Amino acid sequence: MSDIRITTTGKAGRITLTRPRALNALSYEMCLEISRALKGWRDDPSIALVLIDAEGDRAFCAGGDIQEMYETGTKGDFTYGRRFWADEYAMNAMIAEYPKPVVSLMQGYTMGGGVGVGCHASHRVVCENSQIAMPEVDIGLVPDVGGTFLLARAPGRLGEYLAATATRMGPADAIFAGFADLYIPREYWLDLTTRLEATGDLSILEAMAETPPPGTLEAARPEIDRLFAGTPTEIVRALEADGSPLAQKALEAIRRASPLSVACALANVRAVREDCTIRTALACEYRCTWRAAEHGDFLEGIRARIIDKDRAPKWKHAAIEEVTEDEVAFMRASLGENELKL
Repeated sequence: MSDIRITTTGKAGRITLTRPRALNALSYEMCLEISRALKGWRDDPSIALVLIDAEGDRAFCAGGDIQEMYETGTKGDFTYGRRFWADEYAMNAMIAEYPKPVVSLMQGYTMGGGVGVGCHASHRVVCENSQIAMPEVDIGLVPDVGGTFLLARAPGRLGEYLAATATRMGPADAIFAGFADLYIPREYWLDLTTRLEATGDLSILEAMAETPPPGTLEAARPEIDRLFAGTPTEIVRALEADGSPLAQKALEAIRRASPLSVACALANVRAVREDCTIRTALACEYRCTWRAAEHGDFLEGIRARIIDKDRAPKWKHAAIEEVTEDEVAFMRASLGENELKL
């Protein structure tokens, strides 16, 4: 059985992820198939919109399939990972810049690579069990797949907070932070897709939308803005001094993550905020991910979280206070002829 189903039904181009047992993790071939489908539908007058969804209840897409990146990277071959990311990022940009409406239905876990597929759509739908996050710092990477573009546009310092702590957002928080647009209970999704396919009429979305259950980010934003305004070291010190439940949980998350990744993630969010386009975000991210296996903590993060599952990574730095500005600058520097080409 294929990992993805590409069809046309009525006025809709349909992209359905079909790996529910693997939480619809995104493989390299799936990225290429999505790109091919989008290119084919771009100038097709019979296609009014694109609808992206996934099978299963647990996840829309819980991330990228990084097994082969680990296997090749540990042998000193970084070519596969770099090619995967380049083609995946091209697909992310295609969704973000697509000339036709793109509707994504994101149930359950939508994380990492799933954010790149679902959260750049023009019409992003969540439901009661949606959980959206950018957890890359936990595996020695940085928020990527254009996630920095979303983080940079989030209100106040939420971008820094979400990038550094990998906090999961329920439906209301995802809408508030700008990762989703509408809340429609899952029980209505079959009717929703049927009507979108038949009519291509996007007004159906607003008509079916409801108010989501309350979240926490909007009320917490003043505290987050105060705590996450400084340098990485200043953020940690502010969290230590504050001692509130939010601060304690955030501090624990940062201490658990790769220090180098957190520092680079914060720098990327702030750089993209100054030039906030999807292409700027992807270029910044690619510089870090291109170097992540060879010079960063990515392989060790995958070993600890995915391969051995001992959850005891030996990061290059013991704490974020040890990461220097020069090290961050190196990870984020231009790649010259290897820069991302979209």
